[in-house]
Amino acid sequence: MDQRYEPLFTPWKIGNVEMKNRIVMCPMGGTSLFGWMEPNHFDKVAAEFFLNIAHNNVGLIIPGIAPLRDPIGGRWIYQNPGMFKELKAYMEQIHATGAKLFVQLTAGFGRSFAITDQLSILLRNKALGTLAKPIVDASFLCASPSELPSRWAEDVMCRPITKEEIHQLVEAFAKTARLCKAAGVDGVEVHAVHEGYLMDQFTLPYTNQRTDEYGGSFENRYRFAVETVHAIKKACGKDYPVSLRYSVLSKTKGLCKGAVPGEEYTEVGRDMAESERAARYLQDAGYDMLNADNGTYDAWYWAHPPQYMPQNCNLEDVAHIRKFVDIPVVCAGRMTPEAGAQAIAAGQIDGMGVARQFLVDGAWVTKLKEGREEDIQPCICCHNGCFALAHYKGVANDEDFNDVLHMARCALNPTTMQGHKYDILPAKKPKTIAVIGGGIGGMEAARIATLRGHKVTIYEKTDRLGGVFIAAAAPDFKEKDKELIQWYRRQIEQLKIPVKFNTNVTDLSQLKADEVIVATGAAARKLPIPGADRAMDAVDYLEGKPVGQRVVIIGGGLSGCEIAYDLYRKGKTPVIVEAKNDLMAVRGLCLANSSYLRDFFEANRVEVHLESSVEKIDATGVTVKGKNGASQTLAADDVILAVGYTPAPAFAKGRHVHVIGDACNVGNLRTVIWQAWKVAERL
Repeated sequence: MDQRYEPLFTPWKIGNVEMKNRIVMCPMGGTSLFGWMEPNHFDKVAAEFFLNIAHNNVGLIIPGIAPLRDPIGGRWIYQNPGMFKELKAYMEQIHATGAKLFVQLTAGFGRSFAITDQLSILLRNKALGTLAKPIVDASFLCASPSELPSRWAEDVMCRPITKEEIHQLVEAFAKTARLCKAAGVDGVEVHAVHEGYLMDQFTLPYTNQRTDEYGGSFENRYRFAVETVHAIKKACGKDYPVSLRYSVLSKTKGLCKGAVPGEEYTEVGRDMAESERAARYLQDAGYDMLNADNGTYDAWYWAHPPQYMPQNCNLEDVAHIRKFVDIPVVCAGRMTPEAGAQAIAAGQIDGMGVARQFLVDGAWVTKLKEGREEDIQPCICCHNGCFALAHYKGVANDEDFNDVLHMARCALNPTTMQGHKYDILPAKKPKTIAVIGGGIGGMEAARIATLRGHKVTIYEKTDRLGGVFIAAAAPDFKEKDKELIQWYRRQIEQLKIPVKFNTNVTDLSQLKADEVIVATGAAARKLPIPGADRAMDAVDYLEGKPVGQRVVIIGGGLSGCEIAYDLYRKGKTPVIVEAKNDLMAVRGLCLANSSYLRDFFEANRVEVHLESSVEKIDATGVTVKGKNGASQTLAADDVILAVGYTPAPAFAKGRHVHVIGDACNVGNLRTVIWQAWKVAERL
């Protein structure tokens, strides 16, 4: 093991519970041992996932948020004693690995509950809401400290939660914690004075306008959190560890308005002065650890940082708050092992929290410990599989219901949290397989097919593997994308898969293959307007074609916005033209990612023209027509087209010809990789 990482592998304690190392698997929605949205049960898929991680040298595992009351059906967790009998047997398996496990419990989400358009109907229509209540009590799921607009559907108002309901939740925390303790669980974590969830909404002045004992003063705003830990300690004993998921700073300017790194703003949530006081206050109330980061759902990119956020983005603030408490503090948020180890050695934090990296590679701690860093498959913070919660103007969360029920899957690793739906099983009959196209999809299909025992050859028309993802990974904030390309190239090399570079296949019969996988990607769309030939494609820019100072980007989807972001970071003046009424109005694009870019553009006054169509491009610039019908010409030194892609399969689908990825249907890395698996699995 590299000596830099040694501080990560030293023991430490939370209360009287000792962990063998400082690496904490942080909780993620969808990874609850008690199920997620479906009626509570001991979730064997989640259990298998965590047990694998426990066998791979993690110190502390905290499964994701378990609602005290089922979102579907409304049963309280403590009303299912059979589930805890299964949990007890499972804890013996966990402890046999040397790992420890805390169960995270949540009071709920309040205005942050990611309602879909369908669920919002139940909140707008009280009659329908009442009829649906025995199955889905939307009113309870979204109940908040005060009457507040939903984060996901701003025209939907969330009702104030009653004092009776607060007391029921406090009681449920205590009863559930007692059952966890009896089952051998090492501790519980209360979620949360964190991220703008229900309990956090009580603590924040901009979301708590109550006039009873749960609103107004500092003590009243934190009363819910204090009563909860008191109740747990009374039920379980003072020595039973209780962690608190804690946001040091809210990083919030107002409802649906976050503050991006480096921005000057007025905090409406928890500022540092209050956080210093609150951290000590919560410690003195009985909490034994702070599992910390930053943010609210209004500034969601701090708690769930996309690739645009700096690595270790929360470390400075968490290290500061560590000075004000005597209990251990864990820091999460794009943490790197190097930074985590240094901060632990310096006494700035006590543990390093990591979440999504475990989804893509559950053995990454073992690989780090064994000095096999290059074998660690990197998380690229895409949120395509783990948090595909998309929101844009006029649309609440448009996530597929299947994704709602099965969060915390991984775009890059289909095996995560999907039982045995995706398995690498030996092929019944080894075949000769030709893969045409050496992009991510082609490499993944070749990798899985080879692991199954097939003889695979990749045919790539250029001189390198990576395909269009090489261009996509070009901006300097895409360092993890670049690492992913290198990881795939090493995999192909280690598996000794032959690659025919600079080979443009025109005749399948010459390949002499039993099966052919076509992974030739997509082609950029063109605009049928005068002067379109004056514009460059997005790939041209990403591959290094020079541009002038003022650049008009036609298309405000993810590609166009990332290009605008890259241009701004390079000191250029980007201008975005988008036909829809919002930027990144894209299904499945996580709000943590899209809201960062929207907030960044607003904070830095990037010029954006929504509901605008392009009429022509000429030497003077780009002529656009706005929603009012008026035309104007936007001066431009250069113009970039980012209006999407169309499939470009080199060969049509046939009995032994399989078209995958963007060559089949343009999507994202998740659709590309999962489809590659499905094809490779059945050959």
